[in-house]
Amino acid sequence: MAPLDPGDPAPDVAAPNQHGDRVSPDVADPTVVYFYPEDGTPGCATEADQFAREADAYADAGVTVYGVSTDDVDAHRGFAAEHGVTFDLLADPNGDILDAFGVERGPDGRARRTTFVLADGAVHRVYTGVSPDGHARDVLADILDDGLVSL
Repeated sequence: MAPLDPGDPAPDVAAPNQHGDRVSPDVADPTVVYFYPEDGTPGCATEADQFAREADAYADAGVTVYGVSTDDVDAHRGFAAEHGVTFDLLADPNGDILDAFGVERGPDGRARRTTFVLADGAVHRVYTGVSPDGHARDVLADILDDGLVSL
């Protein structure tokens, strides 16, 4: 399975967040959907910490961020509290959102680290083989460089 490509329509998905509320990303507005393997692992903690640290900059730019993994709501709740995550972490234990975006899975069935930038109902950018450190800042810089939003 290959991930969606830039220009592909953004999938219409919904899942519970860390609070148990069903959430559906608004793909018409600039949106980042990042997939990560597992709550609580060092790389995933680094990525979540950095997206959380950049949350105000994303909000100021009008960009919504969602994290997605195959962990359940309870795991997301604890992970979000531990790492100060205020954006939605979507629980995808059956992998439906992974499948909708074409996210590759590891041998354990968990998501390979992949990030999508969505705007105007379509995929704008795709990042595969993501290194967690610095990724949140790099994605925002690319969004600004691409003129999807301005500060």
